[in-house]
Amino acid sequence: MKIQFLGAAGEVTGSRHSVEFLHSGKAHHFLVDYGMFQGGREASNKNLEPLPFSPKDLEFIILTHAHIDHSGLLPRLCAQGFNGPIYCTKASYELLKILLPDSAYLQKADVDRAERKQKLGKWRGEMPVSLYTREEVEMCLSQFETLDYEQVVEPAAGVHLSFRNAGHILGSAIAVLDIEEDGLQKKRCVFTGDIGMKGKVLMPDPDLIPQADVLVMESTYGDRQHRSLEDTENELIEVITATLNSHGNIVIPAFAVGRTQEILFLLINLVKRGLLPHLSIWVDSPMATAATHLTQHYFSELDEQSQHTFSWFKEHPEAVDLRFIADVEESKALNRIKGGAIIISASGMCDAGRIVHHLLNNLPHAQSAVVITGFQAYGSLGRRLVDKAKKVRLFGEEIPVRASIHTIGGLSAHADQAGLLDWLRGFEKQPKTLFVVHGEPESSSVFAACIREELNWRQVIIPERLHTYSC
Repeated sequence: MKIQFLGAAGEVTGSRHSVEFLHSGKAHHFLVDYGMFQGGREASNKNLEPLPFSPKDLEFIILTHAHIDHSGLLPRLCAQGFNGPIYCTKASYELLKILLPDSAYLQKADVDRAERKQKLGKWRGEMPVSLYTREEVEMCLSQFETLDYEQVVEPAAGVHLSFRNAGHILGSAIAVLDIEEDGLQKKRCVFTGDIGMKGKVLMPDPDLIPQADVLVMESTYGDRQHRSLEDTENELIEVITATLNSHGNIVIPAFAVGRTQEILFLLINLVKRGLLPHLSIWVDSPMATAATHLTQHYFSELDEQSQHTFSWFKEHPEAVDLRFIADVEESKALNRIKGGAIIISASGMCDAGRIVHHLLNNLPHAQSAVVITGFQAYGSLGRRLVDKAKKVRLFGEEIPVRASIHTIGGLSAHADQAGLLDWLRGFEKQPKTLFVVHGEPESSSVFAACIREELNWRQVIIPERLHTYSC
């Protein structure tokens, strides 16, 4: 069996892993995830790179979860000739029906805006490229086949697939593959996708896997520990209280799926416990609105505490003035609010969508605050804010950063180093080979060293992008 790492090797975005093996003398080829690279010009160039094989040669694709860095180039792949099934959980598929059309819309909007500015002589730099259309998204969505957790299917001869709950976002899964190769013993290959934090809000703890021969594991936060939930709540209370007292706005860039719902839970829960006053919250993201309604549909998949909090809010709707913004004019009206608002908007890395407009209107004001709640890739606007940029370029203008910038790491949907190691301890014996992926170089190397030292696992590899490894 051979695995080629086409993305998320030495970086966090662009998850895509190619697997090839022989069964009954026939070559089989499939992918696990096919995500978009995110963060700057280099990422855009990688998204346009051709694959080292024809998409028509692939038999099937396995998708661990709906986030764009794992799913975002699937419509492009289908348009290029892949016509096989794509396997994911039911909740992931429902999220994809929200995320992928939105991705196509944002790409077209970026191109249209750039072309308008180019005609006026106001565009500098390379023109953006639309990676796929809304019609190509619809074609891609018709190729999905959904599975329940622990349901076993045979996507090709010699392969059995099942999903376990990864505890990352709604529908997120660990892919467990039992592969029969000619002349060899059956191999169990496990692809973690993204692993959630044990004991976090909204999602249940990630399922433990007792055995694997080959393990491909994420390492987004493999070099650090998250703050405790108590510390995270205290910091959030401090930032919100100080900003509201200064009559400023709190702008929260948040991933529409998972993070927005988690922030809403925390804020409502803090009001419920009397730790924050009545709040005025605007969720300005059609995608986040749809994802929140979908989360309500999958209410039984949430952890028990979150179910209790949202049930309380239904009984006390006056406790929080929560509004979901529907159209563009309502969104623009938010820019007239000078203080007292909590605005949650996408995208989570600040590179596109309505959040850019809210940053444009709030970054110049010292009384306002921007709360960063998730991972910010190199090259993204969010990363520049975290790195304390004094000015940022928005819509062709240099905007001064006078608002306070706060990074609250305890809200991450990814397990930290301790959480990842704790999950690995669920194996009854060490896998024959562990590949550490989906992490920046420092994070992956520190995590790999921890595995060797603390678990005494020897065959730990940090793969290089585009390299092929025999297992």
